[in-house]
Amino acid sequence: MIDTTRLVEIRWHGRGGQGAVMASEILARAAISEGKYAQSFPSFGPERRGAPVMAFDRINPTKPIRVRADVAEPDVVIVLDPTLLGIVNVASGLKEDGILILNTSKNIEDFEAEFGTKWQMASVDATRIARELLGVPIVNTTMLGALLRATEVVKIESMEEPLEQRFERLAERNINAMKRAYEETVVKGLS
Repeated sequence: MIDTTRLVEIRWHGRGGQGAVMASEILARAAISEGKYAQSFPSFGPERRGAPVMAFDRINPTKPIRVRADVAEPDVVIVLDPTLLGIVNVASGLKEDGILILNTSKNIEDFEAEFGTKWQMASVDATRIARELLGVPIVNTTMLGALLRATEVVKIESMEEPLEQRFERLAERNINAMKRAYEETVVKGLS
């Protein structure tokens, strides 16, 4: 488990249209609602659906955040789209005691050969959960559940109001998807 009593830096990897930027923003709002300091910002090239995108969060429980640069050495990396694993070095800069969180139907052990065991890893079949509960394979809220299970960077209850504000009539389904992913996320590695 990462140390959430200090600055935590998070990098999201997804594709345009999957909601990585939105998930990053919702997480920052939840952290702020808990009285923490938080930043959320995206990074992408040409804006088009399906293109690789990154989003970033910084959360500090006690101090304002002054740095405004991209997160180069994250504590946590979240991968919304498993097809990115073959084209993007998602683990680039990930701290040795960091956490890699994957949306995949495979077991974590399937990735140990590729990524090694120097990080804690977490996985959830976020796409399946999203299809079953939301009717679409958009995994941003399910991956928020996986992040909270693996890190406890904010309380799961703190996510409800930002999700309600963002999704309005669809909020309950997104909250349920987040909670189900929280329950189904498997975490392995460093203690």
